Amino acid sequence: MADISITAASVISAAAARRNRGVSGATIVAGDFIYLDADTTGKYQLADSDAAAAAARGATGKLAVALNGAADGQPLEVHEEGLLTVGAVLTAGVTYYLSDTPGKICPLADITGGDYYVIVGVAVSTTQLKVDFQYSGVAS
Repeated sequence: MADISITAASVISAAAARRNRGVSGATIVAGDFIYLDADTTGKYQLADSDAAAAAARGATGKLAVALNGAADGQPLEVHEEGLLTVGAVLTAGVTYYLSDTPGKICPLADITGGDYYVIVGVAVSTTQLKVDFQYSGVAS
């Protein structure tokens, strides 16, 4: 399998979802999985399951999904928890994880040596993901 291909124009946060706002610290596209680099820049960066920095893997609990595209220094709206339409072909009932490709997600089968197991959420349909980040602290 491969990383899930998310259609940026289809990324929609459900009304009851938890959202927040911040500033982009990189070029980010709607649907990218990101983290808040609170200690260094105070900006959102692309999350990565095998990054050297623990914060980039989600160890600080500040993971989110970009709801709009932004360049470095531009405003960013983020989805932190709850139902998210991604416009991708998901498999209902499957748990998805943070990928070792910055900003992307993948199924369990794609977690390889050195990647940390970071649950992003569970697909509730073929287009919706129930986002609930869980950092395990365990590498494959």
